[in-house]
Formats: sequence, C-alpha cells, structure tokens
Amino acid sequence: MKKLAVAVLMMLGAVGTSQAAGDAAAGQARAAVCIGCHGADGNSLNPIWPKLAGQSAAYLEKQLVDYKSGKRKDPMMSGMAMPLNDQDIANLSAFFAKQATSAASGNAELVDAGKKVYQGGNMESGVAACKGCHGPDGVGNPAAKFPAVKGQHAAYVAKQLRDFKSGTRGNDMNGMMSGVAAKMSETEIKAVAEYVAGM
Repeated sequence: MKKLAVAVLMMLGAVGTSQAAGDAAAGQARAAVCIGCHGADGNSLNPIWPKLAGQSAAYLEKQLVDYKSGKRKDPMMSGMAMPLNDQDIANLSAFFAKQATSAASGNAELVDAGKKVYQGGNMESGVAACKGCHGPDGVGNPAAKFPAVKGQHAAYVAKQLRDFKSGTRGNDMNGMMSGVAAKMSETEIKAVAEYVAGM
C-alpha cells in the first residue's frame, strides 16, 4: 500500500522532478562525448544502447545522477557520468529530451503477445500492466520519472527487464520494476520488448 501511495503522489506531480533548469543548447555542446554511443540526435544505432531522444529530462537526470553515485552501475556510463556536475546533467537531459525519437518496428510474431501483457498484464502470474506506469501509448510519466518506452530498442528493453528481474539493476523506485520483472517469463520479456519497440 505504501508503494502505491508514493507512486500516486509522484504521478500527480507532488514530488519535484529537477535539481536545476537545463539549457538544451549548452547540453548539445556538452553532448559530444555522448554521440558515439547514443547518436547525434539521441537515437542510437546499436540496439543494446538506449535511445535518449524524447525521453523526459527528469528521467534522464535521475539516470545520470544514479550512474554518478553508483546506484545504477555500468562500467562505461559510470565513468562518463562521474565528471558531470548538476548543471551539466540538467543541460544534457534538456538537450536529449527535445530530440525526436526515431521510428522503429518490433518482431511481428511477438507484438500481439507483447501488447496483451503491456496493456493488461498477466493476472495468473501477477504481472502488472506496463501501461499503468509507462502510459497506454508508452510515453512514460515525467513527473514520476517513469521512462518513455515507445520506440526504444527491443534488445535494450529486454536487457533492462532481465537486469531488474535478476537484481543486477535496482535503481527503480521502491523496487517497483524489480517486482514486476521478477514475475515475467522470458517469453513475456521478449514479447513486451518487441511491442514497445514498434509502438
């Protein structure tokens, strides 16, 4: 019940979302080191690296802060985030948030199964519907710092779900994603990842 109450408050915007106002132009100038993996416009070409384009600035800020603090771990990203100050983080986040996400498509054989889980969950296994936090159209919830998943690379989404399930990633609010992913089968993980890629 406590987790639900906190989530509702955040969804209503009762919790602040940003530590500093971001300057997208300054962020673009600082993004030179980001484009090698994430692309000049935030649309990475490698499907194991996330698209940052169109993600909310609040979510991007949280991830960079978590990488810097060690709450979220990745050898490359932790090193990239370490020298960033609060204003750098805000500026980079503002820049990538203003970019448009490139179109994608999911594996047609898995999309229907993924849509069922995304929209309705799995009552038998207790998997919550993804749309509850990420929205019916996959655009996320910036006030709650829940990411947009629409158009994200399927390989990246599947890896994150597996990481939440295994406990390798644990920077989710109150363990919400870890709890959901723990109940997902590998088939559901693959299907949901393909569905959101083509949203």
